[in-house]
Amino acid sequence: MILTKEVKTIDNCMIHAFDTYYYDTYAKTVCLSFEDWSAEKESNIYIENLDVPSEYESGLFYKRELPCIVSLLSQIQLRDQDIILVDGYVTLTDQGKMGLGGYLFESLKGAYTVVGVAKNGYASDDAGRREVYRGDSKKPLFVTAIGMDVDNAVSMIQSMHGEFRIPTLLKNLDQLTRVI
Repeated sequence: MILTKEVKTIDNCMIHAFDTYYYDTYAKTVCLSFEDWSAEKESNIYIENLDVPSEYESGLFYKRELPCIVSLLSQIQLRDQDIILVDGYVTLTDQGKMGLGGYLFESLKGAYTVVGVAKNGYASDDAGRREVYRGDSKKPLFVTAIGMDVDNAVSMIQSMHGEFRIPTLLKNLDQLTRVI
């Protein structure tokens, strides 16, 4: 399935950034919500521990993480213009192969913009993927989006607080998932 991309306004929105970390017996999903891309601190923190929904399957990462994000999302009062940010990809290939963010967008019936920020490259062509260099880093972040033009998403990620490759709030998010 090829996802269509449409531009939404981003006035009066909250950004909800998600990450999940897997322990031996459970998955910990954390969401940091913030009101502005340049925010240094989150407005809200949501945390949920779930039984690991499935074993890891190579190339099917979304099967493991999507249920965790959807479960935690059910506890958050989303507004129409809100944006969901995932640690991973929205799209993976020019042929329409979706990543975690694409499956999330589909599960939400296209109601919310989803932006993917991945730390590691994916070895296929995707015209909708952009490399973002922040700070003095020589290693990029990889940004994909649906519901928003990917170049707008790139501008938003570049404007995020922090002088290093990984924006402050995304670094904090990753750290929170690892605190038992």
